[in-house]
Amino acid sequence: MPAKENSWKRWLALSGIGLEMGVIIYLGHQIGLWSAQHWALTSKLPEVIGTLAGVALSLYLVVRQTTKLNS
Repeated sequence: MPAKENSWKRWLALSGIGLEMGVIIYLGHQIGLWSAQHWALTSKLPEVIGTLAGVALSLYLVVRQTTKLNS
């Protein structure tokens, strides 16, 4: 594969990472909100846990994607 085509594919792969992270974190937060409402909890703890789980998952996926690109 020519170097120019390879760099183009890398740029495309990396350009969607921010959007992917945002969607995953948002979904984690929404799951936390849903669980708090579902079990009628007054604490914000499920929201925080859901958001942090979304952050952790999105960071894991970013690291995995960038590692795959560099190999």
